[in-house]
Amino acid sequence: MSQAPVTKTSLKKKALDYHRLPRPGKLSVESSKPCSTQEDLSLAYTPGVAQPVLEIAKNPAKAYDYTNKGNLVAVITDGTAILGLGDRGPLAAKPVMEGKAVLFKQFAGIDVYDIEVNARTPQDFIKVVEAIAPTFGGINLEDIAAPHCFEIEAALKKKLDIPVFHDDQHGTAVIICAGLINALHVQGKSLDTAKIVCLGAGAAGIASMNLLVAMGAKKSNILLVDSKGVVHKERSDLNSFKKAYARKTRLRTLGEAMRGADAFVGVSGADLVSPAMVKSMAERPVVFALANPNPEIAPEKAKAARGDLVMATGRSDYPNQVNNVLGFPFIFRGALDARAKEITQAMLVAAVHALAGLAREPVPAAVLKAYKLKKLSFGPDYILPKPFDPRLAERVPQAVAKAAKTPLAKAAGATRKKAKSPAKRR
Repeated sequence: MSQAPVTKTSLKKKALDYHRLPRPGKLSVESSKPCSTQEDLSLAYTPGVAQPVLEIAKNPAKAYDYTNKGNLVAVITDGTAILGLGDRGPLAAKPVMEGKAVLFKQFAGIDVYDIEVNARTPQDFIKVVEAIAPTFGGINLEDIAAPHCFEIEAALKKKLDIPVFHDDQHGTAVIICAGLINALHVQGKSLDTAKIVCLGAGAAGIASMNLLVAMGAKKSNILLVDSKGVVHKERSDLNSFKKAYARKTRLRTLGEAMRGADAFVGVSGADLVSPAMVKSMAERPVVFALANPNPEIAPEKAKAARGDLVMATGRSDYPNQVNNVLGFPFIFRGALDARAKEITQAMLVAAVHALAGLAREPVPAAVLKAYKLKKLSFGPDYILPKPFDPRLAERVPQAVAKAAKTPLAKAAGATRKKAKSPAKRR
Protein backbone atom coordinates (compact mmCIF):
# COMPACT_ATOMS: atom_id res chain seq x y z
CA MET A 1 0.00 0.00 0.00
CA SER A 2 1.45 3.38 -1.00
CA GLN A 3 1.76 6.13 1.52
CA ALA A 4 -0.48 9.18 1.30
CA PRO A 5 1.36 12.25 0.00
CA VAL A 6 2.48 14.78 2.58
CA THR A 7 0.34 17.89 2.14
CA LYS A 8 1.09 21.35 3.49
CA THR A 9 -1.72 20.89 5.99
CA SER A 10 -0.46 17.54 7.29
CA LEU A 11 3.14 18.81 7.43
CA LYS A 12 2.03 21.85 9.42
CA LYS A 13 0.19 19.66 11.94
CA LYS A 14 3.07 17.22 12.26
CA ALA A 15 5.55 20.04 12.80
CA LEU A 16 3.42 21.77 15.41
CA ASP A 17 2.69 18.49 17.23
CA TYR A 18 6.41 17.61 17.17
CA HIS A 19 7.26 20.86 18.91
CA ARG A 20 4.34 20.79 21.37
CA LEU A 21 4.08 17.13 22.46
CA PRO A 22 4.65 15.40 24.82
CA ARG A 23 6.01 18.61 26.36
CA PRO A 24 6.73 21.95 24.69
CA GLY A 25 10.06 22.61 23.02
CA LYS A 26 13.01 20.47 21.95
CA LEU A 27 15.45 20.93 24.84
CA SER A 28 15.83 20.00 28.49
CA VAL A 29 18.63 20.27 31.07
CA GLU A 30 19.88 17.13 32.77
CA SER A 31 22.42 16.76 35.54
CA SER A 32 25.69 15.09 34.58
CA LYS A 33 26.49 14.20 38.20
CA PRO A 34 24.57 12.12 40.76
CA CYS A 35 22.52 14.01 43.31
CA SER A 36 20.53 11.42 45.23
CA THR A 37 22.22 11.45 48.65
CA GLN A 38 23.17 13.99 51.30
CA GLU A 39 26.84 13.59 50.34
CA ASP A 40 26.04 14.22 46.67
CA LEU A 41 24.17 17.37 47.64
CA SER A 42 27.05 18.62 49.76
CA LEU A 43 29.43 18.15 46.82
CA ALA A 44 27.13 19.55 44.15
CA TYR A 45 26.37 22.70 46.10
CA THR A 46 27.44 24.00 49.49
CA PRO A 47 29.96 23.41 50.97
CA GLY A 48 31.72 21.35 48.26
CA VAL A 49 31.15 23.79 45.41
CA ALA A 50 33.43 26.30 47.13
CA GLN A 51 36.50 24.30 46.15
CA PRO A 52 36.20 24.68 42.36
CA VAL A 53 35.14 28.31 42.86
CA LEU A 54 38.44 29.02 44.62
CA GLU A 55 40.45 27.12 42.01
CA ILE A 56 38.83 29.04 39.13
CA ALA A 57 39.28 32.37 40.91
CA LYS A 58 43.01 31.64 41.11
CA ASN A 59 43.25 30.32 37.54
CA PRO A 60 40.37 30.99 35.09
CA ALA A 61 41.57 28.18 32.82
CA LYS A 62 40.45 25.74 35.51
CA ALA A 63 36.86 26.47 34.46
CA TYR A 64 37.50 23.97 31.68
CA ASP A 65 38.33 21.33 34.30
CA TYR A 66 35.55 21.95 36.80
CA THR A 67 32.58 23.22 34.73
CA ASN A 68 30.89 22.46 31.43
CA LYS A 69 32.42 25.54 29.76
CA GLY A 70 34.62 23.46 27.46
CA ASN A 71 31.65 21.65 25.94
CA LEU A 72 29.08 24.45 26.03
CA VAL A 73 28.15 26.70 23.10
CA ALA A 74 25.72 29.61 23.04
CA VAL A 75 23.47 29.76 19.97
CA ILE A 76 22.47 33.42 19.89
CA THR A 77 20.19 35.46 17.63
CA ASP A 78 18.23 38.68 17.41
CA GLY A 79 15.68 37.08 15.08
CA THR A 80 16.23 39.51 12.22
CA ALA A 81 16.85 36.87 9.52
CA ILE A 82 15.11 33.64 10.52
CA LEU A 83 15.72 30.93 7.92
CA GLY A 84 13.79 32.05 4.85
CA LEU A 85 11.19 33.83 6.96
CA GLY A 86 12.93 37.17 7.50
CA ASP A 87 12.68 39.43 10.54
CA ARG A 88 10.15 37.84 12.91
CA GLY A 89 11.74 38.90 16.19
CA PRO A 90 13.84 37.06 18.78
CA LEU A 91 11.04 35.06 20.39
CA ALA A 92 9.86 33.63 17.07
CA ALA A 93 13.46 32.54 16.43
CA LYS A 94 13.54 30.31 19.53
CA PRO A 95 12.31 27.11 17.77
CA VAL A 96 15.13 27.47 15.25
CA MET A 97 17.73 28.04 17.96
CA GLU A 98 16.44 25.02 19.89
CA GLY A 99 16.70 23.03 16.67
CA LYS A 100 20.27 24.15 16.22
CA ALA A 101 21.00 22.98 19.75
CA VAL A 102 19.58 19.54 18.95
CA LEU A 103 21.91 19.26 15.94
CA PHE A 104 24.96 20.27 17.98
CA LYS A 105 24.15 17.55 20.51
CA GLN A 106 23.13 14.87 18.01
CA PHE A 107 26.10 15.19 15.68
CA ALA A 108 28.96 16.40 17.90
CA GLY A 109 27.93 15.81 21.53
CA ILE A 110 28.07 19.54 22.27
CA ASP A 111 25.74 21.11 24.83
CA VAL A 112 23.96 24.34 23.92
CA TYR A 113 22.02 27.10 25.59
CA ASP A 114 19.85 28.94 23.08
CA ILE A 115 19.69 32.68 23.73
CA GLU A 116 17.31 35.07 21.98
CA VAL A 117 18.28 38.71 22.42
CA ASN A 118 15.89 41.65 22.17
CA ALA A 119 18.46 44.20 20.95
CA ARG A 120 17.60 47.44 19.18
CA THR A 121 21.06 47.98 17.71
CA PRO A 122 24.14 45.90 16.89
CA GLN A 123 25.93 47.65 19.76
CA ASP A 124 23.25 46.51 22.21
CA PHE A 125 23.54 42.95 20.92
CA ILE A 126 27.33 43.03 21.18
CA LYS A 127 27.16 44.24 24.81
CA VAL A 128 24.78 41.42 25.77
CA VAL A 129 26.94 38.70 24.22
CA GLU A 130 30.13 40.13 25.68
CA ALA A 131 28.53 40.17 29.13
CA ILE A 132 27.45 36.52 29.09
CA ALA A 133 30.48 35.11 27.25
CA PRO A 134 32.30 33.78 30.36
CA THR A 135 29.69 31.02 30.59
CA PHE A 136 30.61 29.47 27.26
CA GLY A 137 33.39 27.77 25.35
CA GLY A 138 32.11 29.19 22.06
CA ILE A 139 29.55 31.52 20.50
CA ASN A 140 27.45 30.53 17.47
CA LEU A 141 25.70 33.56 15.98
CA GLU A 142 22.59 32.70 14.02
CA ASP A 143 19.91 34.30 11.84
CA ILE A 144 21.19 37.88 12.11
CA ALA A 145 20.53 40.08 9.10
CA ALA A 146 23.30 41.57 6.95
CA PRO A 147 25.12 43.90 7.13
CA HIS A 148 24.76 44.00 10.94
CA CYS A 149 25.93 40.40 11.19
CA PHE A 150 29.35 41.37 9.82
CA GLU A 151 29.75 44.19 12.33
CA ILE A 152 28.58 42.04 15.24
CA GLU A 153 30.87 39.12 14.48
CA ALA A 154 33.92 41.32 13.88
CA ALA A 155 33.42 43.20 17.16
CA LEU A 156 32.89 40.05 19.23
CA LYS A 157 35.94 38.36 17.72
CA LYS A 158 38.05 41.29 18.90
CA LYS A 159 36.51 41.38 22.36
CA LEU A 160 36.28 37.70 23.30
CA ASP A 161 38.86 34.98 23.90
CA ILE A 162 36.59 32.13 22.77
CA PRO A 163 35.55 31.15 19.22
CA VAL A 164 32.84 33.34 17.67
CA PHE A 165 31.26 31.86 14.56
CA HIS A 166 28.39 33.16 12.44
CA ASP A 167 27.07 29.97 10.88
CA ASP A 168 25.00 31.72 8.21
CA GLN A 169 28.29 33.12 6.94
CA HIS A 170 31.06 30.63 7.54
CA GLY A 171 29.16 27.39 8.02
CA THR A 172 27.38 27.93 4.72
CA ALA A 173 30.65 28.97 3.07
CA VAL A 174 32.45 25.80 4.16
CA ILE A 175 29.79 23.49 2.72
CA ILE A 176 29.44 25.50 -0.51
CA CYS A 177 33.22 25.46 -1.02
CA ALA A 178 33.53 21.72 -0.39
CA GLY A 179 30.64 20.96 -2.72
CA LEU A 180 31.77 23.35 -5.42
CA ILE A 181 35.34 22.02 -5.46
CA ASN A 182 34.00 18.50 -5.94
CA ALA A 183 31.35 19.52 -8.48
CA LEU A 184 33.94 21.33 -10.58
CA HIS A 185 36.22 18.28 -10.33
CA VAL A 186 33.41 16.05 -11.61
CA GLN A 187 32.95 18.46 -14.50
CA GLY A 188 36.66 18.47 -15.34
CA LYS A 189 37.16 22.04 -14.15
CA SER A 190 39.10 23.74 -11.36
CA LEU A 191 38.43 26.53 -8.91
CA ASP A 192 41.29 28.74 -10.05
CA THR A 193 39.92 29.11 -13.59
CA ALA A 194 36.15 28.78 -13.03
CA LYS A 195 33.88 31.71 -13.86
CA ILE A 196 31.46 31.99 -10.94
CA VAL A 197 28.19 33.89 -10.58
CA CYS A 198 26.85 34.39 -7.06
CA LEU A 199 23.24 35.52 -6.70
CA GLY A 200 22.80 36.92 -3.19
CA ALA A 201 25.11 39.45 -1.55
CA GLY A 202 24.16 38.94 2.09
CA ALA A 203 25.96 37.02 4.81
CA ALA A 204 26.12 33.65 3.04
CA GLY A 205 27.02 35.02 -0.39
CA ILE A 206 29.83 37.33 0.73
CA ALA A 207 31.36 34.79 3.14
CA SER A 208 31.22 32.02 0.53
CA MET A 209 32.97 34.14 -2.08
CA ASN A 210 35.59 35.20 0.48
CA LEU A 211 36.37 31.58 1.33
CA LEU A 212 36.42 30.54 -2.33
CA VAL A 213 38.95 33.30 -3.03
CA ALA A 214 41.04 32.15 -0.05
CA MET A 215 41.05 28.67 -1.57
CA GLY A 216 42.16 29.75 -5.02
CA ALA A 217 39.23 31.25 -6.92
CA LYS A 218 40.08 34.44 -8.81
CA LYS A 219 38.11 37.49 -7.68
CA SER A 220 38.28 38.69 -11.28
CA ASN A 221 36.30 35.57 -12.28
CA ILE A 222 33.46 36.23 -9.81
CA LEU A 223 30.33 38.21 -10.62
CA LEU A 224 28.23 39.11 -7.58
CA VAL A 225 24.57 39.84 -8.19
CA ASP A 226 22.11 41.35 -5.71
CA SER A 227 18.45 42.38 -5.93
CA LYS A 228 19.41 45.37 -8.09
CA GLY A 229 21.56 43.44 -10.55
CA VAL A 230 25.27 42.95 -11.10
CA VAL A 231 27.51 44.51 -8.46
CA HIS A 232 29.67 46.82 -10.61
CA LYS A 233 31.99 49.74 -9.96
CA GLU A 234 29.60 52.42 -11.25
CA ARG A 235 27.02 51.71 -8.55
CA SER A 236 26.82 54.18 -5.68
CA ASP A 237 24.62 52.09 -3.37
CA LEU A 238 27.15 49.45 -2.31
CA ASN A 239 28.24 48.73 1.27
CA SER A 240 31.90 47.97 1.92
CA PHE A 241 31.35 44.21 1.69
CA LYS A 242 29.79 44.42 -1.77
CA LYS A 243 32.37 46.94 -2.96
CA ALA A 244 35.06 44.31 -2.51
CA TYR A 245 33.43 42.38 -5.38
CA ALA A 246 32.43 45.30 -7.60
CA ARG A 247 33.63 44.62 -11.14
CA LYS A 248 34.34 46.99 -13.99
CA THR A 249 31.88 45.49 -16.47
CA ARG A 250 29.06 46.37 -18.83
CA LEU A 251 27.01 43.44 -17.56
CA ARG A 252 23.98 44.53 -15.57
CA THR A 253 21.46 41.69 -15.23
CA LEU A 254 21.59 38.16 -13.86
CA GLY A 255 20.82 36.82 -17.32
CA GLU A 256 23.81 38.65 -18.77
CA ALA A 257 26.07 37.49 -15.95
CA MET A 258 25.10 33.83 -16.40
CA ARG A 259 26.23 33.64 -20.04
CA GLY A 260 29.33 31.49 -20.24
CA ALA A 261 29.56 30.97 -16.48
CA ASP A 262 31.04 27.70 -15.23
CA ALA A 263 29.25 27.82 -11.87
CA PHE A 264 26.20 29.48 -10.35
CA VAL A 265 25.78 29.83 -6.58
CA GLY A 266 22.36 31.02 -5.46
CA VAL A 267 21.72 32.11 -1.88
CA SER A 268 18.81 34.38 -2.61
CA GLY A 269 15.18 33.51 -3.36
CA ALA A 270 12.83 31.20 -5.23
CA ASP A 271 12.47 31.00 -9.02
CA LEU A 272 14.93 33.76 -9.91
CA VAL A 273 16.81 31.67 -12.48
CA SER A 274 15.18 30.64 -15.76
CA PRO A 275 15.95 27.58 -17.90
CA ALA A 276 17.22 29.98 -20.57
CA MET A 277 19.83 31.30 -18.13
CA VAL A 278 21.04 27.76 -17.40
CA LYS A 279 21.18 27.01 -21.13
CA SER A 280 23.45 30.03 -21.63
CA MET A 281 26.11 28.76 -19.20
CA ALA A 282 29.40 27.17 -20.29
CA GLU A 283 29.69 23.49 -21.13
CA ARG A 284 29.41 21.14 -18.15
CA PRO A 285 28.08 23.78 -15.76
CA VAL A 286 27.54 23.63 -12.00
CA VAL A 287 24.32 25.00 -10.50
CA PHE A 288 23.96 25.44 -6.74
CA ALA A 289 20.39 26.71 -6.22
CA LEU A 290 20.36 26.93 -2.43
CA ALA A 291 17.38 29.12 -1.54
CA ASN A 292 15.08 27.36 0.95
CA PRO A 293 12.51 25.97 0.85
CA ASN A 294 12.19 26.73 -2.87
CA PRO A 295 15.40 27.00 -4.91
CA GLU A 296 16.30 29.64 -7.49
CA ILE A 297 15.45 27.03 -10.12
CA ALA A 298 13.91 23.61 -9.58
CA PRO A 299 16.28 20.71 -10.37
CA GLU A 300 13.76 19.29 -12.85
CA LYS A 301 13.78 22.52 -14.87
CA ALA A 302 17.56 22.94 -14.68
CA LYS A 303 18.25 19.37 -15.80
CA ALA A 304 15.71 19.65 -18.61
CA ALA A 305 17.61 22.71 -19.82
CA ARG A 306 21.06 21.14 -19.51
CA GLY A 307 21.74 17.43 -19.37
CA ASP A 308 25.42 18.01 -18.64
CA LEU A 309 25.10 19.93 -15.35
CA VAL A 310 25.86 19.06 -11.74
CA MET A 311 23.07 20.35 -9.52
CA ALA A 312 22.85 21.01 -5.78
CA THR A 313 20.10 22.48 -3.61
CA GLY A 314 19.47 23.14 0.07
CA ARG A 315 16.75 20.48 0.18
CA SER A 316 16.97 16.94 1.51
CA ASP A 317 14.60 15.51 -1.11
CA TYR A 318 17.10 16.04 -3.94
CA PRO A 319 20.67 14.74 -4.39
CA ASN A 320 23.57 16.95 -3.28
CA GLN A 321 22.00 18.78 -0.37
CA VAL A 322 24.17 21.67 0.81
CA ASN A 323 23.43 21.30 4.51
CA ASN A 324 25.17 23.30 7.24
CA VAL A 325 24.88 20.35 9.61
CA LEU A 326 27.90 18.96 7.76
CA GLY A 327 29.93 21.84 9.14
CA PHE A 328 29.10 23.73 12.32
CA PRO A 329 28.87 20.81 14.83
CA PHE A 330 32.20 19.40 13.73
CA ILE A 331 33.96 22.76 13.33
CA PHE A 332 32.99 23.65 16.90
CA ARG A 333 33.93 20.17 18.11
CA GLY A 334 37.43 20.64 16.73
CA ALA A 335 37.70 24.19 18.08
CA LEU A 336 36.55 23.15 21.57
CA ASP A 337 38.83 20.11 21.64
CA ALA A 338 41.78 22.35 20.75
CA ARG A 339 40.63 25.02 23.24
CA ALA A 340 40.98 27.46 20.37
CA LYS A 341 40.58 31.18 21.07
CA GLU A 342 39.02 31.75 17.65
CA ILE A 343 37.97 29.94 14.48
CA THR A 344 40.50 30.98 11.88
CA GLN A 345 40.37 30.87 8.12
CA ALA A 346 42.90 28.02 8.24
CA MET A 347 40.44 26.01 10.34
CA LEU A 348 37.64 26.67 7.83
CA VAL A 349 39.86 25.62 4.93
CA ALA A 350 40.78 22.44 6.81
CA ALA A 351 37.07 21.66 7.23
CA VAL A 352 36.49 22.21 3.50
CA HIS A 353 39.27 19.80 2.53
CA ALA A 354 38.08 17.20 5.04
CA LEU A 355 34.53 17.29 3.71
CA ALA A 356 35.54 17.31 0.05
CA GLY A 357 37.98 14.45 0.58
CA LEU A 358 35.49 12.34 2.49
CA ALA A 359 32.98 12.46 -0.39
CA ARG A 360 35.57 10.94 -2.72
CA GLU A 361 36.11 7.88 -0.51
CA PRO A 362 34.04 4.66 -0.63
CA VAL A 363 30.74 5.03 1.22
CA PRO A 364 30.33 2.83 4.34
CA ALA A 365 27.52 0.27 4.46
CA ALA A 366 26.04 2.06 7.48
CA VAL A 367 25.43 5.16 5.37
CA LEU A 368 23.75 3.17 2.60
CA LYS A 369 21.52 1.54 5.19
CA ALA A 370 20.61 4.85 6.85
CA TYR A 371 19.53 6.32 3.51
CA LYS A 372 18.06 3.09 2.11
CA LEU A 373 20.43 3.06 -0.85
CA LYS A 374 22.02 0.13 -2.66
CA LYS A 375 25.05 2.07 -3.82
CA LEU A 376 26.50 5.56 -3.68
CA SER A 377 29.77 6.83 -5.10
CA PHE A 378 31.48 10.11 -5.90
CA GLY A 379 29.97 11.68 -8.98
CA PRO A 380 27.29 14.07 -10.29
CA ASP A 381 24.73 13.01 -7.67
CA TYR A 382 27.13 12.64 -4.72
CA ILE A 383 29.56 15.53 -4.17
CA LEU A 384 29.17 15.93 -0.39
CA PRO A 385 29.08 13.41 2.47
CA LYS A 386 25.70 12.51 3.94
CA PRO A 387 24.91 14.07 7.35
CA PHE A 388 24.63 10.67 9.04
CA ASP A 389 28.03 9.50 7.81
CA PRO A 390 29.76 8.42 11.07
CA ARG A 391 33.17 9.38 9.68
CA LEU A 392 32.29 13.09 9.87
CA ALA A 393 32.49 13.15 13.67
CA GLU A 394 36.11 12.03 13.56
CA ARG A 395 37.51 13.41 10.32
CA VAL A 396 36.33 17.03 10.37
CA PRO A 397 37.01 17.86 14.07
CA GLN A 398 40.50 16.35 13.79
CA ALA A 399 41.29 18.46 10.75
CA VAL A 400 39.95 21.62 12.43
CA ALA A 401 41.80 20.96 15.71
CA LYS A 402 45.04 20.29 13.85
CA ALA A 403 44.70 23.58 11.95
CA ALA A 404 43.99 25.39 15.24
CA LYS A 405 47.29 24.19 16.64
CA THR A 406 49.49 25.30 13.75
CA PRO A 407 52.21 27.84 14.65
CA LEU A 408 50.54 30.47 12.42
CA ALA A 409 47.17 30.06 14.15
CA LYS A 410 48.77 30.20 17.61
CA ALA A 411 50.66 33.37 16.71
CA ALA A 412 47.51 35.04 15.42
CA GLY A 413 45.64 34.12 18.59
CA ALA A 414 48.43 35.42 20.82
CA THR A 415 48.57 38.72 18.93
CA ARG A 416 44.81 39.16 19.19
CA LYS A 417 44.82 38.36 22.93
CA LYS A 418 47.62 40.86 23.58
CA ALA A 419 45.77 43.53 21.62
CA LYS A 420 42.74 43.20 23.91
CA SER A 421 44.68 43.91 27.15
CA PRO A 422 41.55 43.98 29.33
CA ALA A 423 41.49 46.16 32.42
CA LYS A 424 41.98 44.38 35.73
CA ARG A 425 39.01 43.96 38.01
CA ARG A 426 39.05 46.02 41.15
